[in-house]
Amino acid sequence: MTIEIKVPDLPESVADATIATWHKKPGDLVARDEVLVDIETDKVVLEVPAPQAGVLGDILQAEGATVLSRQLIATIKAAAVAGEETKEKPAEAVADDGADGLSPSVRRLIGEHDIDVAKLTGTGKGGRITKDDVEAYIKALSKPAAAAPVAAAPVAPVAALAGRSEKRVPMTRLRKRIAERLLEAKNTTAMLTTFNEVNMKPIMDLRKQYGEIFEKKHGIKLGFMSFYVKAVVESLKRYPEVNAGLDGDDIVYHNYFDVSIAVSTPRGLVTPVLRDCDNMSLADIEKAIKDLAGKGRDGKLTVDELTGGNFTITNGGVFGSLMSTPIINPPQSAILGMHKIQDRPMAVDGKVEILPMMYLALSYDHRLIDGRESVGFLVSVKELLEDPTRLLLDV
Repeated sequence: MTIEIKVPDLPESVADATIATWHKKPGDLVARDEVLVDIETDKVVLEVPAPQAGVLGDILQAEGATVLSRQLIATIKAAAVAGEETKEKPAEAVADDGADGLSPSVRRLIGEHDIDVAKLTGTGKGGRITKDDVEAYIKALSKPAAAAPVAAAPVAPVAALAGRSEKRVPMTRLRKRIAERLLEAKNTTAMLTTFNEVNMKPIMDLRKQYGEIFEKKHGIKLGFMSFYVKAVVESLKRYPEVNAGLDGDDIVYHNYFDVSIAVSTPRGLVTPVLRDCDNMSLADIEKAIKDLAGKGRDGKLTVDELTGGNFTITNGGVFGSLMSTPIINPPQSAILGMHKIQDRPMAVDGKVEILPMMYLALSYDHRLIDGRESVGFLVSVKELLEDPTRLLLDV
């Protein structure tokens, strides 16, 4: 029995997808639920598992091909049926290894080393070429190569140029989508960035005092991001325009607080969403961020986890960024950039003190948010971070 492998149902907002990586080759044995191929969409990477154990047949769509929902991409010959045919036709099963009489393992070995089959001599039953025949041929070819370095010695001066190489790879769908959205934000919004700085010593002292107790009770470390999220949510309550978005000529005000967190992954930057952050504790936020970051690195984020969000926080400080101008994540109207915490001399009550300071950068859409709201929002975040007790007292 032949089993068809098809593209999974794609989300409504995704028109097509790209074959990213085939983990198996034709002729390979596959186990049930073993991942056969990764299919990349504009938002997530979908893993397609084998519905049944067997042998992978023809691959109909190679890596890089564009595919549609429910499109046939490969076939599998079920293991159970293969076993029945072996019992019924023992004599034919030995010889039926394809049109060329080669077993899958022999064909794969020949393909990997680009060997001309005509040059091989079969020692198997009926003159069939076995895996040992191919390995012996490869071993024989490798013997003359041992003397090659001596013969190649005269051209050694050219070796310096060998390092000047280039590698050309196609841009992934996710990277293309990121580029499109960044250009869209730059071209369709009246983006402006305002800056401020915050003294992180109060939060650092709080983490030092209660960090160990917090970790023992909640099973996770107390980081900075939970404070950032809490400060942002309280500030969004005070300045609802920053939590709003534009839909054509309409302003959409949100009465909920879904915050997107920028996460760097091997495939590119993604912004999974923390939903209803106003109802989350510091521990809840830390656990949710850790979970989303892990899924992002492993390519396990779902479309639902990447959809929505009223406001974005990006923390370039983890990479050492001292200051930046983040780009808005449409259709949101603002994004907050956090940066590296660095000791700097500051004037405090007429005296110079060395304090751990961090720059804040708020990029916003000036069509919706005026200077009063943007500066007021950023000052609110600054004040809440410099006096984290206010987050608990709601003042």
